[in-house]
Amino acid sequence: MSRIISNLLPNMPWQDKPEGYAMPVWRYKENPIIDRDAIESSNSVFNSAIVPFKDGFAGVFRCDSKAVSMDLYVGFSKDGITWNINSTPISFQGDDEEILKREYRYDPRVCYIEDRFYITWCNGYYGPTIGVGYTFDFKNFYQLENAFLPYNRNGVLFPRKINEKFAMLSRPSDTGHTAFGDIFYSQSTDMEYWGHHRHVMSTHKGDESAWQSTKIGAGPIPIETEDGWLIIYHGVINTCNGFVYRMGCALLDINEPWKVLLRSKYYILGPQKIYECVGDVPNVVFPCAALTDGDTGRIAIYYGCADTVTGLAFTTVDELMKYMKKNPLVTQ
Repeated sequence: MSRIISNLLPNMPWQDKPEGYAMPVWRYKENPIIDRDAIESSNSVFNSAIVPFKDGFAGVFRCDSKAVSMDLYVGFSKDGITWNINSTPISFQGDDEEILKREYRYDPRVCYIEDRFYITWCNGYYGPTIGVGYTFDFKNFYQLENAFLPYNRNGVLFPRKINEKFAMLSRPSDTGHTAFGDIFYSQSTDMEYWGHHRHVMSTHKGDESAWQSTKIGAGPIPIETEDGWLIIYHGVINTCNGFVYRMGCALLDINEPWKVLLRSKYYILGPQKIYECVGDVPNVVFPCAALTDGDTGRIAIYYGCADTVTGLAFTTVDELMKYMKKNPLVTQ
């Protein structure tokens, strides 16, 4: 058995695995948990990030407006399922007006490190790059310098310093739909200047694991376990019906996270339900956040469905580890 190294979270949302269910990840029976019109102005609410906060939970949500503009909104919940999302987007403070200029903001992640909640997102600055900010209270938000030059997406911080440096996963991209993309690792001493870039893993072009043949990108904050960093990521294949997004998982070395120890050749969740297959962008499951309980090993995954609504799914560290070991991707 593997153990998650994290705080206890007995109040996290949970449903037991259905009897006879074969896959390692199972859906919340009442999905979707957030509809597309959760606030008056929204066309869709998806690809959002949730963390424990005080006696409940807080989140930074991607809400695309009825004008189909993309921005970040804060929300709160007592149980992690029923959410109240503010009707106005987050307003960031910062030292440089140039960085505060807003083109678009989407696909946030939230990561607690040391004494604050860091937020990363896809930030429009002459093309997509990784925006970085932080908050202590989910009321006041401060924006730092962009982490990278355009073009980049899926910036995901590690929940603690590694070798005394902040660490981030990302995927270099382009200005469009990005029909390519590998995951890279970068580090920083000050959360501003990022370097020592290392390749983590590539797409897989062969039929051994074709579901991740077009591009891959990091999802929730990496989960620290006794065996290494457990990551949940999205993989994409280009089909005759367009891109199809599925979830996968891998295990990275605890001290050198650019080294892949284990990776599943089979996906762990794919678009099957109507709310995952029908929407503004069909056939998408896109993980952005995970709650974990160090006592039980439980994991609750928040994911975007068809770029329209928000879903919730469940697994455990043991389920994912057993699945990877049984179905390893031999050719990395």
